[in-house]
Amino acid sequence: MMKSILLAGAASMLLAACAATSAEPQPALPPANDPPAPPPAAAMSASERLQALFKESDEDNLRRNPLNALVRGDSRYADRLGDGISDAYYAGEREAVSRDLRALEAIDRASLSETDRLAYDVFRRRAQMQLRTLTPQMLALTAVRPIDHFFGFHTFYPDIASGQGAAPFKTVADYENNLKRHRQYPGYLDRAIERFRQGRASGVVHPKLVVRNMIDQLDLQIAQGVEGSTFYGPVKKFPDAVPAADQARLRTALGAVIRDEIRPALVRLRDFLKNEYLPAAREGVGLVHMKGGPELYRFLIEENTTLPLEADYVHSLGLSEVARIRSEMDSIRQRVGFKGNLAQFFEHIRTDPKFKPKSKEWLAERYYEIGRTVDARIGELFSTLPKSKLEIRPVPAYREKTDAGGSYQSGTPDGSRPGIFYFNTYDLPSRTTPGIETLYLHEGAPGHHFQISLAQENEALPNFMRFGGNTAFVEGWALYAETLWDELGMQTDPYRRYGGLDDEMLRAMRLVVDTGLHSKGWTRDQAIKYMLDNSAMGRTDATAEVERYIAIPGQALAYKIGQLKILELRARAEKALGSKLDIRGFHEQVLGTGALPLTILEAKIDRWIAAKQA
Repeated sequence: MMKSILLAGAASMLLAACAATSAEPQPALPPANDPPAPPPAAAMSASERLQALFKESDEDNLRRNPLNALVRGDSRYADRLGDGISDAYYAGEREAVSRDLRALEAIDRASLSETDRLAYDVFRRRAQMQLRTLTPQMLALTAVRPIDHFFGFHTFYPDIASGQGAAPFKTVADYENNLKRHRQYPGYLDRAIERFRQGRASGVVHPKLVVRNMIDQLDLQIAQGVEGSTFYGPVKKFPDAVPAADQARLRTALGAVIRDEIRPALVRLRDFLKNEYLPAAREGVGLVHMKGGPELYRFLIEENTTLPLEADYVHSLGLSEVARIRSEMDSIRQRVGFKGNLAQFFEHIRTDPKFKPKSKEWLAERYYEIGRTVDARIGELFSTLPKSKLEIRPVPAYREKTDAGGSYQSGTPDGSRPGIFYFNTYDLPSRTTPGIETLYLHEGAPGHHFQISLAQENEALPNFMRFGGNTAFVEGWALYAETLWDELGMQTDPYRRYGGLDDEMLRAMRLVVDTGLHSKGWTRDQAIKYMLDNSAMGRTDATAEVERYIAIPGQALAYKIGQLKILELRARAEKALGSKLDIRGFHEQVLGTGALPLTILEAKIDRWIAAKQA
């Protein structure tokens, strides 16, 4: 399970949606480091014009969305948050994307190389989807719900500013930039209130469940006080490069901005949600109960899976996959000699103390052991390994209650900041251990850490392919990585193999539950019961999962859809190439050009197979 909000593969879309409105005038754009003006278009080849467009579009995006740059390790715009919630921002994004499409269509695709045509197609599809998200009709359904308990700037920004996230804290300038960003942050929270008011007036509102979860998150942050605040983290330990006199000044200044600006803004938002918005929020949790919800859900299915699928088809596919996986689970039950039925076997794994983590430290050590096992075999399946290291950390306490069981935060392209695999220790007695190997394969190596790191470390790709992406590929790859357990020496114990099936079951159930909630009117409790009936998930995990689907409809569909497509392409390559297939070459083809829409990935692999057969 993972928060796509933290993935480099999804960072562009996320940060464009979440960058904060300034409460004060934005600093002027820095004149330094601007790219040199390109030569006249007439003097450039089609390939040169294409690359120039990619570079210009990316640079313009960083200016408009400065946190995109910060996440990449680019500090040129580190003194600002950007303007990601105003009408002017959305209009500017529409114009920028339209301008990019006009420039792209002026380039002769037929005269490009195969690699350039691939980039052309990805860029065009991405721009077309962005324009669809920016129509007045779509914004009327999305912009008026600016945050939720899963994809919210109010939880993302503290991570950025914690001293453990993407924002650097190495110099005095880094700390000064942090203060400047903080002074802009309350403007976002206040503007979010105005957006919520617009939605309340138009009848487009969150479910009460989502609102209550946001209130809980804000209560936790407010209760931290000043020195206990996540925002206070960077001044608890300064690097040697910051002089002592500056340390005292910066500590005082940060405390003041937390006390006088950030905390009051959090209180304003919390009070608004509790006193004004919650009474107007809807009871029904699915989009089927929201004005304009069915139309939005159809779009979200396509946006997340990159395929024009209907909800009924996805629901039926999920039911089929659930039945298949249940059969394999029952085989495990018989193999270990369990005498009860499958439901009783689920309860046995859910409750038997031998399947419980002993402590946070014990669980961390198990993940270190798994990492060492994977590292010993990974070269058999991959010819290129990430430069970025992978760290293992528990989820921070302030967000663990509503966080996924595991998540990944990308490092920097140069490897100076590692990728991080987060494991959740909230309500530890409710969690079980059979799935920990699978969780590591998904979030760490060779899952998200490989896919995201290899893309952003590949300087031959245009930046939108290094740092952009889509959920179906990103999550589909991570779920495909789980299927490599046998080739990596994992799941030798039948209970660990069951854990792998249980995680696969989760992704299959998502097809059923997400569509059930948002197209068939399922209730929260109905969805939780379905997940408990078909897996050994604890109630805490099942509840967090269902509430995640309620908050971010359609996102959870991408995992299984993407995995099935990659498995289909691997089977196609194995059938066509037989002994000529080098699995490392297949993985290189899948990962070597960033996170592709599934239709474009399929066409690429078909061309590769044909070339190998020639």
